[in-house]
Amino acid sequence: MYKYIAVLALCVMGFKTMAGDKFLYLEEVEGKPALDWVKAQNKISLDHFSKNKSLADLQTKALGFLNSKDRIPYGKFRGKYIYNFWQDQKNTRGIIRRTSAGNYLAKDTTWDTVLDVDQLAALEKENWVYKGLTCLEPDESLCLLQLSRGGKDASIYREYDLEKKSFVKGGFYLDEAKSDVDWIDKDTIIVGTDFGAGSLTDSGYPRIVKIWKRGAKLKDAKTLFEGDKSDVVVYAYRLRERAIPMILVVKAKTFYEGEIFLKVADADLVKLALPKDGEVNGLLDGKLIVSLKSDWDKTKFLQGQLVALNLSKLLAGVVEGKVIASPTKSMTLDKTHVSESKILVSVLENVQGKVFEFTPSKSGWKKKQISVPEKGMARIVDVSLKGEALIEYENFTTPSSLYYFGVDRGLSIAKSLPSKFNSKDLVVAQNWVTSKDGTKVPYFVIHKKDLKYNGANPTLLYGYGGFEISMTPYYSSLMGNFWLEKGGVFVLSNIRGGGEFGPSWHKQALKLNRMRAYEDFFAIAEDLIERKITSPANLGAQGGSNGGLLMGVALTKRPDLFNAIVCQVPLLDMMRYHKLLAGASWVGEYGSPEVKEERDYLLTYSPYQNVKKDEKYPKALFMTSTKDDRVHPGHARKMAAKMMDMGHELYYYENTEGGHGGSANNKQRAYWYALMYTYLYETLGLK
Repeated sequence: MYKYIAVLALCVMGFKTMAGDKFLYLEEVEGKPALDWVKAQNKISLDHFSKNKSLADLQTKALGFLNSKDRIPYGKFRGKYIYNFWQDQKNTRGIIRRTSAGNYLAKDTTWDTVLDVDQLAALEKENWVYKGLTCLEPDESLCLLQLSRGGKDASIYREYDLEKKSFVKGGFYLDEAKSDVDWIDKDTIIVGTDFGAGSLTDSGYPRIVKIWKRGAKLKDAKTLFEGDKSDVVVYAYRLRERAIPMILVVKAKTFYEGEIFLKVADADLVKLALPKDGEVNGLLDGKLIVSLKSDWDKTKFLQGQLVALNLSKLLAGVVEGKVIASPTKSMTLDKTHVSESKILVSVLENVQGKVFEFTPSKSGWKKKQISVPEKGMARIVDVSLKGEALIEYENFTTPSSLYYFGVDRGLSIAKSLPSKFNSKDLVVAQNWVTSKDGTKVPYFVIHKKDLKYNGANPTLLYGYGGFEISMTPYYSSLMGNFWLEKGGVFVLSNIRGGGEFGPSWHKQALKLNRMRAYEDFFAIAEDLIERKITSPANLGAQGGSNGGLLMGVALTKRPDLFNAIVCQVPLLDMMRYHKLLAGASWVGEYGSPEVKEERDYLLTYSPYQNVKKDEKYPKALFMTSTKDDRVHPGHARKMAAKMMDMGHELYYYENTEGGHGGSANNKQRAYWYALMYTYLYETLGLK
């Protein structure tokens, strides 16, 4: 349902843990002692890796791929145009540009630049990172431009006119905060932001939503809804229904559960009789389109189904509707996009993607599969109000192709990526392994056809396993050139906690069952070793964010399985995570250290608390960002400092900007990748 996936406060329950934590000062993000420590650790690591000639070579090659002119310019429908955000060697911070749908399909697309972020940053002497546009439908020329300093989640919003290519004089403006906005009409917006003391949740997101009229001061905006401080976030947006303005308000009590309210025209807000974990996808033909994350009590609707509910009756408290689509044992509904005339749904069947079109009719919902290639990943990039769509297809060895699906013209290739590495001698397999509790868990393995099963192959195992996010096949120029062509093996795990098999796959690894995700990961590592694809001496693991937590658990729980760990923008101190930045919003995923049973369970695997002085660990690489205001950089800092204090060797690198993505532009991204692969070459012996 929810699209949202401080500094220090002592709490009575956590005091004993914190009292003995001599690395607590590293949680002060911009504190001088902390930054001095970061600078010193960066120097040690970079002095070491700079001696390896691979680093400079990989950085140059990576930047070439990232800045390549033959990349696909992924588009977004806005009014009569398709827009694209583009970064390259010339446009480091990027440009926002547009073209017509017909021109977009042409071999040599011509673009019209509407905003140059590099020029804007230079003019205003700000480190602007483009974060997106929120535009007024249906023509979508009047927009709220989101800009971040250094790539943080916290951003400013400024009103921008795409037709005039200029900021609106005296237009809407929001100071830096983790805000959420949408348009009601050309003179009115919905806004959730930092309105001052007490206006944010414990997670640091908006607690109050207001209606703001043009010309009025923000402090005079009219309050539409107030949530509780303990909520994750409160946000609102206008449903796509032009005839009658409808505002949907979401009061997210946890990351996955909450209450949904609807305001129709000038009427009062009405709480909708929806399940607490239902996700509203949109409105079509008077029907509210809802995805179900669990069985719906007192109805016949089941977990994973997509349903259409009669809105007028729902507003009266009566649930009446029909099933649009249902999952199967091997197939789950992944993403749903609602236009004014149809619904497009991407599905995963045994972790491979398909796309279906559903249109309303007198007899129900007509279903039609859109004929993009199979045996790979088909995903919906964007859908217009009219029902046009951009659909991407790729797999591990097939370069990405972007298809245009027209309302009347069917499917055609809009753009395609040329081959970036030799994939003819590669093979892709999907293997299954039995986890500790008996569950069958899949993973993809990609390697050269002449692979020798001698246990000596450098292998990189990637994992995430959280927040119902699916790990699916994808084409990577960098991985193909830097790893697969050189004889390395890449493995993509589909462990529980993700969404590969729907909501139940995610829920099986929540809170007190979290270890199932880690046991799945270890089972895959053991299977790779048992098949003699690799051995502990040649096996590395990589993960970021929640996947960084997975890396921390792998490092501390099963160091015998790995010789390299790439731990990126991670959570690691699970006794403190809920006190740092957006951490409180993830209690629904991990459990709370404030609840004894959940705290005791967290202590069994929390990496920071499970580091031992007398254990032998692989020499890990920790990577994070000073500007990450989602997952606190203190996690990586403290973990590295504690391990080094115990005498363990490791590498540490912290980019000074970039936010949760770790980098803010292609030059930084190139260095990030180059550093990672140089580390893997050294530790796993790939040449």
